[in-house]
Amino acid sequence: MTEPHNTEPHNSEPHNTEPGTEEELAAEFAEHRQVLVGAAYRVVGSVADAEDVVQETWLRWAAAAVDRAEIRDVRAYLIRITTRLALNRLRQQKAQREQYVGPWLPEPIAAAPATEDPAAVAEVADSVSMAMLVVLETLSPLERAAFVLREVFDLPFGEIADTLGRSETAVRQLAHRAREHVHARQPRHRVDKARHTEVTSQFLAAAWSGDFDQVVSLLAPDVVLVSDGGGKKKAALRPLHGAEKIARWLFGVLANDEEAAGFDIRLAEVNGEDAIIAYNGEEVDSVGFTEIDDSGRICQIYVVRNPDKLTGIPRLPDLRQ
Repeated sequence: MTEPHNTEPHNSEPHNTEPGTEEELAAEFAEHRQVLVGAAYRVVGSVADAEDVVQETWLRWAAAAVDRAEIRDVRAYLIRITTRLALNRLRQQKAQREQYVGPWLPEPIAAAPATEDPAAVAEVADSVSMAMLVVLETLSPLERAAFVLREVFDLPFGEIADTLGRSETAVRQLAHRAREHVHARQPRHRVDKARHTEVTSQFLAAAWSGDFDQVVSLLAPDVVLVSDGGGKKKAALRPLHGAEKIARWLFGVLANDEEAAGFDIRLAEVNGEDAIIAYNGEEVDSVGFTEIDDSGRICQIYVVRNPDKLTGIPRLPDLRQ
């Protein structure tokens, strides 16, 4: 789910008009599967749902009586099917989340960008960062799909309109609103990866050593913490605001949660960025993300504790030391 933005050349020649054997169809689909999971994940925010969507895409791809001469770009064609199915799944999720206990955060993923191009790595990582996914959650389903198809995959507005069942004019408006909303929620000056790692490491060390003042100094005055326990793990049922309030909550969790005493906490790459992972034995207990503002202080903290959302994070022996 880590495709670089518009780096794969679009096929300029029509494909074979023969439907092909199931093996041929499977091989062609497998070539694009990682891209499709990434597209679905950006829309639904759940790895399991993204995998289900891609499986349904495969069933439609294998069974469809398509004139293959009309498919000039298999990648784009499959992305459009996947996004349409993911949009349906997202609408189903919205109803289910009305019963969710506490804030809902996207499911973390441990995969790293599958490219050696540094610029592409940065761009892809940004599009699946926890902060970006949280912003996408605030968009309408159609805005979210339009943003992903246009800004991540650079599909033409005409194809996006066909995918979403809207006019091209309407899709341009959807994409514009989504882009403006996302840009308004992003920091004006992005902190580089080295600085993000440094601040996150300092925060982790201060919290674990019990240095309250140091933790507060690393937090912006208007910092916000969002924690997702899903009713299965201890978590704040509403977002917390303010450096001292958040620091007190963090130290309260570390002091009062019996499991926390045995945690092994370290940094590892999750969603293309450094994240704090707390292990209880070999099992993942929590994954935390920090967002750094222009002043170099932490302005957002996201903590995922719902065990249903942590199954894709490697156990302790699999992490880099």
